[in-house]
Amino acid sequence: MTENSLTHGSEASEVLARLHELRTLDAPTHGGRVLAYVYDSGIDDLDRLASEAAEAARPLNGLDPTTFPSIATMERDLVSFVRRALGGDDRRIGGRVVGSVTSGGTESCLLAVKTARDLWREANPELRLTLAREDRRPRLVVTSTAHAAFHKAAQLFDLDIDIVPCEVDGSVRASSIISRLGDDVALVVVSAPAYPSGAIDPVSEVSQAALTLGVSCHVDACFGGLALPWWPDTPAWDLRNPGVTSISADLHKFGYAPKGTSVLLHRGRTRHRKQFFATTAWAGYPVVNPTLLGSRSVSPTAAAWAIAHRLGAAGYQRLTASCARSATAIEQAVREITGLTVWGNPTGPAIALIADTSLPESERVDPHHLADEIAQRGFQIQHQPGVTQANGVRLPHSAHLTITPVTEQLLPEFIAALRDSAVAVRGTPQASATVSLAAMRALGYSEDRAPSPAAAWRILRLVGAAPKLPKGPGGGGALPQKMAPLMALAEYLPAPVARALLTELLARVSER
Repeated sequence: MTENSLTHGSEASEVLARLHELRTLDAPTHGGRVLAYVYDSGIDDLDRLASEAAEAARPLNGLDPTTFPSIATMERDLVSFVRRALGGDDRRIGGRVVGSVTSGGTESCLLAVKTARDLWREANPELRLTLAREDRRPRLVVTSTAHAAFHKAAQLFDLDIDIVPCEVDGSVRASSIISRLGDDVALVVVSAPAYPSGAIDPVSEVSQAALTLGVSCHVDACFGGLALPWWPDTPAWDLRNPGVTSISADLHKFGYAPKGTSVLLHRGRTRHRKQFFATTAWAGYPVVNPTLLGSRSVSPTAAAWAIAHRLGAAGYQRLTASCARSATAIEQAVREITGLTVWGNPTGPAIALIADTSLPESERVDPHHLADEIAQRGFQIQHQPGVTQANGVRLPHSAHLTITPVTEQLLPEFIAALRDSAVAVRGTPQASATVSLAAMRALGYSEDRAPSPAAAWRILRLVGAAPKLPKGPGGGGALPQKMAPLMALAEYLPAPVARALLTELLARVSER
């Protein structure tokens, strides 16, 4: 197929053949070899069920469930299921819990922030004016390990983001968060668990303090919200805490549904209704949107609904037990690998690996080199750059592992690959960004000046981090085979420069 086919059309068989050809370039979404981004239950009939349910709902428009009442029924069922799983069915604990199905974790997080901001504005009109006169805005309090979606939300909804530093092991003290709470806080966010570290934030202590102070408190359980309810020995991290005013959980993660389906729950109808957008101030039909989108596909919702009914709580419990066994086995294996260690104390299906800094550099295993090496052995784990927090405490660079049910099927092979990869890179120091950093400064780029798209592309090519872009029609490109040097750039360059380079990298991949 050529670009000309977009003008004149092609036979269906040609289109599908080209799609299958393109898919051969992708990382495998099934089988447990990619330990990030994908969530494979290992149950073949779930995929078939999801496909058939999605196809049955494909013509529907989620814009109007009054025209398509099946949508309302499916969403009611999903909200009810997630509410029960997250401890929200007991109305004696803080009142009725209601919610909506969204397009994913980011949208759930954005809506949680938007809702809290609107409630804060309504309750604090005078303080809002005072802050505006002082060129300040209401605050969104998060931790250093809170998801980047909350940084996006702060930008979109005109809030000051107040980032609470974590301990070097990735945990955060309740007192550190609570000390930031005040009458100018629109929302405080805690994670269950935090994606980078796998640690559960002190939800009970923070939510109780928020309740006392009248501050909205959101639990971001987008990643682990449908695994932690069945995970052994977890603290009370959910709606069992009356101070939790909203919580999010993604069905397209450990709900094993296709992308993208999430659920956002609120404590009380008043709070939930603030999430909505409604207007009659135009010449068309009345617009009432519970989410950021208007017209939206119902296929992911239908697939999630079918899978939730197929598995039930008992099915999720069985799948979670497999994840827990794998997590225990991997942590034990890492303890036996010289130079490598687990970051902090994860609870749930996320593990982060870091170099063991108690050993000499010659014996350490750099996690980014490890991730590059294990990719050559058939597994992909995720690079996470380190970050220096506002208090000067540095969170280490790491490699993230998402543990799914199919991980257990490949445990011996994965652990062997992990050990062999550690041996291969042991003693290799972290990729250096020193030369690039000096070059950036020499060119005048800094915290106050970022490169243009053209300059960013030249820099990426200079340091060997530019994707290889094929000539002619077909477009697309491949990221560098080794990501450790790119991650070093992201970690050590001034933030505006790093953002410009990463933006250009991803933008060029999809340009023709």
